[in-house]
Amino acid sequence: MAIHLRSAEELEKMHRAGLIVHETLTALRDLVRPGLTTMDLEKFAEEKIVGRPGKAAFKGYRGYPCSLCTSVNSEIVHGIPSPRRKLREGDIVSIDFGMEVDGYFADSAVTVPVGQIRPEVKKLLEVTRESLDRAIDKMRAGNRLGDVGHAVQSWVEQHGYSVVREFVGHGIGTKMHDEPNLPNYGEEGRGTRLQEGMVIAVEPMVNAGRPEVRMRDEWVAETADGSPSAHFEHTVAVTANGPWILTRPKEMTGPSW
Repeated sequence: MAIHLRSAEELEKMHRAGLIVHETLTALRDLVRPGLTTMDLEKFAEEKIVGRPGKAAFKGYRGYPCSLCTSVNSEIVHGIPSPRRKLREGDIVSIDFGMEVDGYFADSAVTVPVGQIRPEVKKLLEVTRESLDRAIDKMRAGNRLGDVGHAVQSWVEQHGYSVVREFVGHGIGTKMHDEPNLPNYGEEGRGTRLQEGMVIAVEPMVNAGRPEVRMRDEWVAETADGSPSAHFEHTVAVTANGPWILTRPKEMTGPSW
C-alpha cells in the first residue's frame, strides 16, 4: 500500500481546489429550499465554477454523469441530480462536490435541511457533523487510522445511530480516491500510523436506523431500512501544526460545517 506524503507546495495546490469546493458548497447550502430540484442544484454548481481554474472532479469519473452527488433522505451517497427529484419541506439533502485544480483534488460534503425538519432528523445531522469534528481532531501525526474511525463510531453509536460500513473515507491527492481507506469505525491504536503530509477525505456517513445498505442501481446507495442518512466530509491534511482542513478557508475555526 503506497501512501503519498504531500509537500507544503502540494498542500497549497489542494487548498486552492478546496477553496472552490467550499465556496460552491456554501452557496448551495444557502440556496436549498422547498421546490427546487436536485438538477437545479447541479446547474447552479456548474455555473458557479465557470471561469474558475480546474474542473469538477466527479463528472465523468468512472462514467458518473454530473458534477454533484445529491442524496436525499434515505439515500446515503451518489444520488444523481435529476429534474424530477423535487426537494420538499422536511427533506434533507447531502451535497457532495469535488474539484481538480492543476492535477490535485479536493472533496467535501454537507447535509442540508430543506426548510423545517423534524427534531430527530436535526439531531442526526448534528451528531454526524460532530463526529466529523471529532475525527478531524484525531488527524494528527502519531495517531492511527483506527483512532480516527473510532472517534466517529463511538460518538455516533453513543447517540443510537449507526455508521455505514460499505463506504469509507479515502486518501486523496493526485487521484480522487487513493490510499489509505478510512473506515468510519475502528479500534483505537490500530491501523496505519498517521504521518505529516498524509491527506485523507474524512467522511462520516451515518444512518438513523440500521447500518445496512441497499444499492438502488449502479450508483445510488440507500439505507436498507429506509431510515434517513447524513453525510459530512472534509479533505484534511496531517501537518506539524495539527489537522489542516483543506476544504475551507485557513482563517475559519470552530465546527467543521
